[in-house]
Amino acid sequence: MTSSTRPKVVILGAGFGGLIAAKALAKEADVTLVDRHNFQTFLPLLYQVSTAGLAADHVAHPIRGAIRDTKIKFRMGSPISVDHKNKSVKLDSSEVLDFDHLIVALGSATADFGIPGVSDIALGMKSVHEAIAIRAEVLRRFEDLCRFEDNTRLSLSVVGGGPTGVEMAGALAELKNGPLKNDEANASAHIDIYLIEAGPRILPMFSEKLSARAQRDLEKLGVKVLLNTAVAEIKPRQILIKGGNPIPSEVTIWAAGVKGEPTGGILNLPIVNTRIQSDDTLQVSNYPNIWAIGDINGTKNSDGRFYPMVAPVALQQGRFVAKQIIRMKKGQALLPFKYRDKGSMATIGRHKAIVQVKNFKMTGVLAWYAWLWLHLFYLLGGRNKVGVVADWLWNYLTYDRGNRHIMDSQ
Repeated sequence: MTSSTRPKVVILGAGFGGLIAAKALAKEADVTLVDRHNFQTFLPLLYQVSTAGLAADHVAHPIRGAIRDTKIKFRMGSPISVDHKNKSVKLDSSEVLDFDHLIVALGSATADFGIPGVSDIALGMKSVHEAIAIRAEVLRRFEDLCRFEDNTRLSLSVVGGGPTGVEMAGALAELKNGPLKNDEANASAHIDIYLIEAGPRILPMFSEKLSARAQRDLEKLGVKVLLNTAVAEIKPRQILIKGGNPIPSEVTIWAAGVKGEPTGGILNLPIVNTRIQSDDTLQVSNYPNIWAIGDINGTKNSDGRFYPMVAPVALQQGRFVAKQIIRMKKGQALLPFKYRDKGSMATIGRHKAIVQVKNFKMTGVLAWYAWLWLHLFYLLGGRNKVGVVADWLWNYLTYDRGNRHIMDSQ
């Protein structure tokens, strides 16, 4: 194949979808991968960084390391405009990249649903920087609590009863019950952990039985699970509830939802509910050479709903778009995207997890091991895998967490 026949593909975003698409196209196209960071973050394990279970660098993998044995080019930067007529994208570095195909894989950002105080006061869960900020804030407040020998209490709240919120609340409880208790038992005993969910149950994507099991597991760990509790406003030291009493909250962690990355809005592409409007081929509506994948993709499934903002969707769409571009190059007809749902899983704590794959359900120790293995499998980089296993083993054997560092910018 001569280089003149190879399409130029620019991919915006090196998350799960962008990176897998780049690798799948590397032999068939001239690929340039663009990301504002020079590393990919393994988002499913960020909450463990937030709760001192993992070192921050164990969930980040250098993008250049991931593409080392390929001809993929990498540019660190963010898109600031797209020239649709001349098929080029301009980066904030002033570099202009020409493309035959543009894949938008910019991911998602925290959604505040217009609730006052979320963006100013609550702590998000979308980046390594935010995870380190949560860890530092929790441990800083714990150190403050250690100065008191009265009944002063420290309230930590997680808003959102999806997998991220549940895993975060469970990990905070294990941090309190293990390492912090060993550090200063009296202070640890005065920490309250709340999980706040606006709906009637946590983990609504699982069966009611599994949701109830997860709630029981959280409550055994000491988490106060509040259902049918809609947040009206986040204040510096409390959460205002619609039609209810305020909840004390020194640290509020927002895990209640995500939206398409706002950067997508500057690309002059059709937006629907913060996502880029896309056909079932994953082509952007009315732009046959532009594709949207992952959290920013606005394709609707057969039920008329958007695909869930989870890693398996991004991975499948990344591989699929690569095949679509190769099909176009060969003059073949495009295919509609069909998501294969391989199930859901969530971990609550040591030996506590739930797994659901269609009608198959699993809980307890086996589900917990399945969760550990699957996350380790998808983690990029041998060094990261070794580091995560070492941290997990240390945490498991000693009931300690060695990453209790306050290392934020403050």
